[in-house]
Amino acid sequence: MSGPVEVELYDTTLRDGAQRADLSYSIEDRLRILHRLDSMGFPYVEGGWPGANPRETEFFRLATKEKLEHATLTAFGMTRKAGERAEDSAVLRDLLDAGTEVVCLVGKSWDLHVTEALRTTLDEGVAMVRDSIAFLRSEGRRVFFDAEHFFDGYQQNRSFALAVLAAAEEAGAERLVLCDTNGGALPPDVSRVVGEVSASAGVPLGVHVHNDTGCAVANSLVAVAAGVYQVQGTINGYGERTGNADLVPIAANLALKMGVEPLLPDSIGRLTELSHYVAEVANVTPDSHQPYAGRYAFTHKAGLHTSGVARFTEAYEHIPPESVGNRRGVVASDLSGTASLKMKATQFGLELSDNAIPTLLTELKDRAARGYTFEVADASLELLMRRHDGWKQPFFEVESYRVHVERRQDEEALAEATVKVRAGGARHVESAEGHGPVGALDNALRKALSNEYPELEHITLEDYRVRVLDENIGTGATVRVLIDTSNGQGEWTTVGVSSNIIEASWEALTDGYLYGLLHPRRDEG
Repeated sequence: MSGPVEVELYDTTLRDGAQRADLSYSIEDRLRILHRLDSMGFPYVEGGWPGANPRETEFFRLATKEKLEHATLTAFGMTRKAGERAEDSAVLRDLLDAGTEVVCLVGKSWDLHVTEALRTTLDEGVAMVRDSIAFLRSEGRRVFFDAEHFFDGYQQNRSFALAVLAAAEEAGAERLVLCDTNGGALPPDVSRVVGEVSASAGVPLGVHVHNDTGCAVANSLVAVAAGVYQVQGTINGYGERTGNADLVPIAANLALKMGVEPLLPDSIGRLTELSHYVAEVANVTPDSHQPYAGRYAFTHKAGLHTSGVARFTEAYEHIPPESVGNRRGVVASDLSGTASLKMKATQFGLELSDNAIPTLLTELKDRAARGYTFEVADASLELLMRRHDGWKQPFFEVESYRVHVERRQDEEALAEATVKVRAGGARHVESAEGHGPVGALDNALRKALSNEYPELEHITLEDYRVRVLDENIGTGATVRVLIDTSNGQGEWTTVGVSSNIIEASWEALTDGYLYGLLHPRRDEG
């Protein structure tokens, strides 16, 4: 590479990443990830395909009202149909209705798909791209064009693939994104094709590759070296089949190996945090061996490597792990050090005593070994820090709780819970029903405390996620429960872990109540 290089990262975790078979985002999940990507400085975040289903449409209704500091929200869709006028296309109308400034439009660039899948002529295939982009531009939208199956199409019919790009450029597309939709390209092919196409393109090129050959990151980087400006991908490489290009190692490689600054100045040091955050929100087990951000990415087993790193870290590490927010280890551990804990305490507005730090570190090690994670459960972490600094919560004391589920013939199963607590100098025993055991516990606890704490009226359980941590044990496995709670002005996440799902849920549920009482709404003082 010669001369300065600029790269624009385009994140499609919320759209292409959602194509992963075992992944599903709620609308709230999408909004949380959107804001985290914005805080990192991603220039473009693709929200999804408006009109594809009610959830996609509702997300755009909400997301376009969110205040973003750095990211531009984009909507994804396809060209008009064959034989259809662009202004009559329901898909294009849905894109306009989404209300985003930028639209990413996908169109066929492999002649085989035009003739066999769309069953139309190549001239009509080019016109579909040209007309659709021109229509969106006439409606005031900026347009990026994803040339679907471009590398396969370029190999089979170069003139058609290039004609599609030329039509997109002439119609006003700002980016021409070359897609390896089947994920079968290899780095030498990507480098050659990008180099050839860039010689005639009048607007910046982009690349969007899948990982079916295991080369998605490499293909993205060689595309940059060959002249691509925009790199599309997903956090953690989430995507259909074997996934998309992983923007975590791509961003790290660009910044630390290629002299490019693709994100905000401090964001490379937060890549590990970002990777784990998105995994937790998506309820997907993080890849412990993921480059740069994996739990074991800088962990060394006893022996030659360990002794070498002890003398000088460069012996077996290609970068300092802290440069991406990770840490070194000689055993399996993802625990924070003293400095990190103090920094986190400051974020919570706490000043931990010197005596609290060692015992807190010991408990965090123990909890990590048992399956706890505090990557997104900041509320539980703050409560744990306070307890280790001598804090005794003054709100309520749990004596006991119980829950059972009953299903009578031809009737829906119903859960009933009873809780016994002390609050405000009095003992409260209350029972309540719910459609599930967690809902019944939530209702019973709320009923027991509502007289003492009327502010609980605003505290609601928003989301409930369970992950089995040791699946090979079957029904005796340890589970981790994450609960999102809201008071209408803010939202927080708590965590519970146990081999008993009810116990894990109760821990996360009561932590959620405690945090809400500790941090009341602004109008409640």
